[in-house]
Amino acid sequence: MGERRKRSGRAEPGVTSRTDGSLRSREADRALHRSAEKRPADWPAGLQSAAETCASLAHAALEQRDVAGARAQFEEGLRVLTPAGPKARWSYALGAGVSLCELDDGHGLDDALVAAVDFCQLALIYAPRDREPTLWAMAQTNLGRTLGLIGKRESGTARLEQAVAAFRAALEELTRDRGPDLWVMAQTNLGLALGALGERESGTALLEQAVAAFRAALEERTGEGVPLDRATKQTNLGFALGALGERESGTARLGQAVVAFRAALRGRTREQVPLDWATAQDNLASALVRLGERESGTARLEQAVAAFRAALEERTRERMPLDWAGTQVKLGFALVALGRRESGTARLEQAVVAFRAALEELTEEGAIGWAVAQTNLGFTLLTLGERESGTVRLEEAMVVLDACLTSTAAVLPPELIEELRSGREKAQAEIACRSAR
Repeated sequence: MGERRKRSGRAEPGVTSRTDGSLRSREADRALHRSAEKRPADWPAGLQSAAETCASLAHAALEQRDVAGARAQFEEGLRVLTPAGPKARWSYALGAGVSLCELDDGHGLDDALVAAVDFCQLALIYAPRDREPTLWAMAQTNLGRTLGLIGKRESGTARLEQAVAAFRAALEELTRDRGPDLWVMAQTNLGLALGALGERESGTALLEQAVAAFRAALEERTGEGVPLDRATKQTNLGFALGALGERESGTARLGQAVVAFRAALRGRTREQVPLDWATAQDNLASALVRLGERESGTARLEQAVAAFRAALEERTRERMPLDWAGTQVKLGFALVALGRRESGTARLEQAVVAFRAALEELTEEGAIGWAVAQTNLGFTLLTLGERESGTVRLEEAMVVLDACLTSTAAVLPPELIEELRSGREKAQAEIACRSAR
């Protein structure tokens, strides 16, 4: 962020220096003591006011992405609140943790999350389980969410396992009868942590547990008046079922995922939340493709194509260029799957159009998104060329596959690189064969 103080020792304009902020809060603290000696009744309100001043300074530091400065101010606020009792400090520590998590959102600041974990753990101390079971459980829930955010960024599973343990501990106190809203929140977060953990491990046990947690959350009717809230729960369930379905040989789980995504779509109307509606259409279409590939016939794949095209009506290139390109690529996948089951070339031609449209936006050669679209365009052109007379499509396929081999060696797995080489050789051999006739 650059130096926080100039050589003259004067603070930069618009930036609160950590030392000055600490001195200011300590001066306010001394003034509070003097005031309390005169008017003891003002003591609790004064403590809260002083702590809020520290929080304001902390938030000012967060705006500058100064995690250390914010942490110091929050810690000062906790010190100020010492005479106010553990409940006040519990609330303050929990708020500090939330603020630090919000700073991390979209910025990738790991130190903010580490600090948030520390404040959540302080909240657990201020609200012991034997005295304040509900407050303790709420702190466990926040701790689990923060650990889960860290765990998703790390290659190992330790943090995700700790997150699962925190949510399970919270659910020992947050019973469905005593606090349904908090119970649903903990169940949902437990499902998310189990799902993230299950995707990194072989087997299906953790994903099964994630599905169970999401279904438990959906059984409770809290949030019935908020369709978007229930739609989010259905979406979470759909993803967990889809991940399970991909590891199993049958279609039952994939079918259940489609049902969940359809339910989510019903809670996200195009009129109220058009972009969320488009995302729900995209999720449904992706699940239909996975299911359609395992079933005979083309009905599911036709439905997937329709859902992707519906999503593109709101997810436009002007509004969301990268998301638009991603949906174009997935539409291409669905059209290719349909084209392989049909004798003509119409669906494959449409897939080529979709891949080429995506490549107008995915222009960074060598990037993974560009590589995926370019590779699939090349193989689709090869399939078209094999079905058509002449060599035009085969020659186009060679050009595209050559571009893939030149630009994507660093981002594609070796087995796919070998497929690209094989596809290019196949196109070249077919061109030579047809030219010799």
